[in-house]
Amino acid sequence: MSHGLVANLQNPSPIRPLHANNFPSLEHFVQSLSFSNWSKLQSSRISRSIRATSAASMEVQPSKSSASDSGSSPPMKLLFVEMGVGYDQHGQDITAAAMRACRDAISSNSIPAFRRGSIPGVTFDQMKLQIKLGVPHSLQQLLDIEKVKSVFPYGKIVNVEVVDGGLICSSGVHVEEMGDKNDDCYIVNAAVYVGY
Repeated sequence: MSHGLVANLQNPSPIRPLHANNFPSLEHFVQSLSFSNWSKLQSSRISRSIRATSAASMEVQPSKSSASDSGSSPPMKLLFVEMGVGYDQHGQDITAAAMRACRDAISSNSIPAFRRGSIPGVTFDQMKLQIKLGVPHSLQQLLDIEKVKSVFPYGKIVNVEVVDGGLICSSGVHVEEMGDKNDDCYIVNAAVYVGY
């Protein structure tokens, strides 16, 4: 809000600005903030419907442009999303960067709900994972998806989706002893969707 002006988007005419300079005394200013005036201000706010969906009821469909374990998977009921970033500073190995991104995503979490039966009607073997990787386009064909999957200790991997993302930048140094072909550093982003 600038200068105390509140405008109604449905009725573009502005409501009189509430500003101390518009009133002869502080007492009049305070009186103007009565409930009726406040309700006018509240009703004039920009109103937009925001639909919040409970994570337990969200369903995620596997992407068509992904490597999937099965031809047609039913939608997954999403519980939470883990996110991570992985780097390969020396050796220019995009798979190593992707594996580190996935480890980063899952390394700060524990999922006791599946083992302890906290979700009614859901057993541990029903845990599903969907993995989305942001990888520089020019390196996607070099990515070893099976090695990336090996990072996850349990849960059925429904699919791995690779999209344009990540980054190729300079590490600032070319170290031949570490397998460097150049000074490129590869960066991969990962989102791991966990559900059942």
